[in-house]
Amino acid sequence: MRRVSDIAISSVTVVALGSGAWLLRSGAETHAPPQPSAAQAASPGTRAKESAAPALPHSPPERIRIPSIHVNAPLMGLALTPQGSLDVPPAGEKNLAGWYEAGTTPGERGTAIVAGHVDNTEGPAVFYDLGSLKKSDTIEVARRDGSTAVFAVDAVEVYAARDFPDDKVYGAADRPELRVITCGGGYSKTTGYQGNVVVFAHLTGSRGG
Repeated sequence: MRRVSDIAISSVTVVALGSGAWLLRSGAETHAPPQPSAAQAASPGTRAKESAAPALPHSPPERIRIPSIHVNAPLMGLALTPQGSLDVPPAGEKNLAGWYEAGTTPGERGTAIVAGHVDNTEGPAVFYDLGSLKKSDTIEVARRDGSTAVFAVDAVEVYAARDFPDDKVYGAADRPELRVITCGGGYSKTTGYQGNVVVFAHLTGSRGG
């Protein structure tokens, strides 16, 4: 099983996770998705103080739940496109997210990647409110083996597409970690979403299984 750290995934992985077309019809100023504040960014030295739960065995994820923003969505497997970037869930499926199935499964040691649309032509999609998450919020991932991996949010950050920190987001980790990614960073009528919102989280426990 290859891990995400073994495969070069570029920042174009996430630029298509939202069309923004509905913003043009409804007014971007009123309906733009929330963006994380500076207070939710990672603090230097914070990681060393965090305690992570023991890693879980390999098991594909089936559903992601984020109670604070009312997300409860199935997960599909995502592969790489011929260009080497991560494919995305079908844009028409508003309540569907995906995980990088050639990489770490959520709960295993390493960096697991989940991605989903912020919107589509009809309106907000599964991760529309991702930018409003706060440190210590809970993310739950139900896995095929019957267990649920429970993560705590460490940081929520937004990056311009041209400055996307591939190594920070996709790089290997020595403990079970999770990244949840969608589009963000402002919206332009000519170029669409200008960046990405990324949630960083680590495993704090599990139940079932």
